[in-house]
Order: sequence, then structure tokens, then C-alpha cells
Amino acid sequence: MTERKTHKTQVAIMGAGPAGLMLSHLLYRAGIDSTVVEIRSREAISHTVRAGILEAGSVDLLVGSGVDNVLRKGHEHEGTEFRVNGEGHRIDFKGLTGQSVWLYPQNDVFDDLAAQREADGGDVRYSCSETQVSDLLGRPKVQFKDAEGQEWEIEAEMLVGADGSRSHCRVQIPEAERTWYFNEYPFAWFGILTEAPRSAPELIYANSAHGFALISQRTDTMQRMYFQCDPKTNPADWTEEQIWEQLRLRVNGNGFELKEGPVIDKVVLPFRSFVHTPMRYGNLFLAGDAAHTVPPTGAKGLNLALHDVRLLFESLDSYFKTGSSALIDTYSERALDRVWKAQYFSYWMTTLLHTVPTEENHAFFRSRQLGELRSLLESEHGRAYIAECYTGWQGK
Repeated sequence: MTERKTHKTQVAIMGAGPAGLMLSHLLYRAGIDSTVVEIRSREAISHTVRAGILEAGSVDLLVGSGVDNVLRKGHEHEGTEFRVNGEGHRIDFKGLTGQSVWLYPQNDVFDDLAAQREADGGDVRYSCSETQVSDLLGRPKVQFKDAEGQEWEIEAEMLVGADGSRSHCRVQIPEAERTWYFNEYPFAWFGILTEAPRSAPELIYANSAHGFALISQRTDTMQRMYFQCDPKTNPADWTEEQIWEQLRLRVNGNGFELKEGPVIDKVVLPFRSFVHTPMRYGNLFLAGDAAHTVPPTGAKGLNLALHDVRLLFESLDSYFKTGSSALIDTYSERALDRVWKAQYFSYWMTTLLHTVPTEENHAFFRSRQLGELRSLLESEHGRAYIAECYTGWQGK
């Protein structure tokens, strides 16, 4: 048997998604050593299709660190459209808050960061197996087997669990030291990738008597679209015509028609909200989906992860450069402040726009929901609230 190799670093990071790589990149620029351990291959992460809306603060974080493809390849969106029973209402993000969001897929963010870490000689270990973490109250250790079958033990001063919604790190925290908050939703999204031109210059969030739909984008010739469905739905049972019929019912109207094309991928995405508190245990710090997940309605998942990383980098940078633990001691509290704001916004957007199938008094619920939408969309203050939350509470 090959002898286990050992390595020491300042920060060990579990997870090489955008959060883990962004943190590793920021630490590198600050002269702080890190090692990233990931169970998936680089190719598998690159081909995982995820959300694609970046808040202004997320774009600033990427561009400010020298990873600026988003400015060349992304698409700035200065607003979005809410369609209610086929009638469009544009929310002018730029005019209401001075901020935009950017359409830039999460796997492109990953590719940019992975290429940057490779160019900088970063220590990123993909395709690892048999991962274990220990000594969280002292000098954390990470044991794993690399892609070539070599066993390793990484010893670090700090450990970051950025290992996604099925996090290994978070379950190592004793139950008595953590609280988990869950919310399951009674619907899911039926998502498609279609070979078609853009239907509109910006995203469309549609509320109709037939249920919710989201008309998103990917490239000039490839689009992502979603409609509300039962979580038990099997996408293989649906024909292209059935899919387009549902989207037309929910979005078309008043002279607007979706641009359609071949459906090249279809998937059902269940919804849930989750928060792990606190986001620190000893010298383990959680970030991104390892600590929280949100419904995709408010486009907060990746943005929350990058905000965690911003706070965590500032905390670790201060600790390693000054010896002060003031920022790392308050990391969890500061991160959770935005997490719960995002949880509220995501929950609110979801209930505002979706039809709730279990609602006993459906007629009352539907009429009340339409009243709430009119109250928001007919008010500059209501539209400004949506714009402020969606673009990411800049400066707050």
C-alpha cells in the first residue's frame, strides 16, 4: 500500500465550485496559502447547468479580483418583466436603484475561476474520493484519496466547507451545536433548454391562472425556460407540444408570443429552503449551499455564496495578517443577516408568483395574490422594493 502523503496549508477548502474557487483565488491574491479538495471532476462541474443571474456585488467581486469575462461575455440586464395574466409590467432596476444584474451562467463563472486558479498554479485537487475531515476544534485535517489513488492528509489552520447542498463538512458538526431550518414547497419547476432565439431582451416572470413560468436566457440561440409543475412530474412523459402548450398558456398574450424551437433538455427541479446555523464551528466555516439553499425564484443562490466568500475572505485575511479574530468571530452572524433577508425574498417571490395547489380556498388565494401584484406593480415604491432586493441590497 502506498504511504499516505501529508501537506500543510493555511486554509483547506472542501469544494471547488464557484464559492470554493473564488475564496481560493482571493486568498492567493492576498498571499494566503490554500488547498482545495473536490470529489467531482472539473469536467462534471463545468457541465452542471445552473442559474445565471449575478447581482452587481457579485460582478464587482469577480471583476475586482481580475476575473472579468462577465463584462465581455455576459449580458447586462437593467430590468425584468413581470407578466400577470398575459399583461407585461417592466421593473426598471437601473432607474429605481441605479443597479443592474448580469446574465452569466454559473458554469461560466466556474470555468473562469478554474482557469484562473490553474494559471496561478493553485492547489486544486479534483476527482477526490474517501474524503474525511477531523480535528475541527484544533488544526483541521482533511483526508482523501486523489484521482491517481494516492492517499493524502492535509493539515490546515482553518477549514472551509464550500462543498454544496450535500455537504460532508456540515454533518461533522455535532447535532447539539447546530440548528437546521427547512421548508419544502408543494411544487417544482419543469425546466427546458431550447434551441431558439431570445423571446425578450430581459427575463420574464409570469403569473397566470395556469401557474408560474420563467422565461430565462442562455445565449443568442439557446434559451432556458421553466414552468411550475408537480414535484412528482416525470419529464420523460412530456412531449414538446405539451411543454410549449403550458408555456404559451402562462406567458403569451397582448401581442406577445414566445419564440419556440426544439427542446434539447428537460428536467424537474424540486424546491426547498434550508439554513444551517451557526455557519462556524471551531475552525470550520461553512459557505454557500453547504450552509443554505433557496428556491431559484429570486436568483439568490450563487449570489449568497459569493457574498459569504467576500465576508469570509475579509475575515481570514484580517486574521492571518493581524492575528485578530474579531472578524472571524462574527462571520456567522454577519453572513446570516443577508441569508435570512434572501430567504425571505426568495420565499416571498415564490409565493407571490406561484399557484399553491394545496390552498383550500383557491378563489380567495388567487384574488388576494392578484391584489398584491397590483399593489406592487402599480406603485413606484413597490417596484423599487423588488428592484432593491433583486439587485442585492447594494451598500447594505
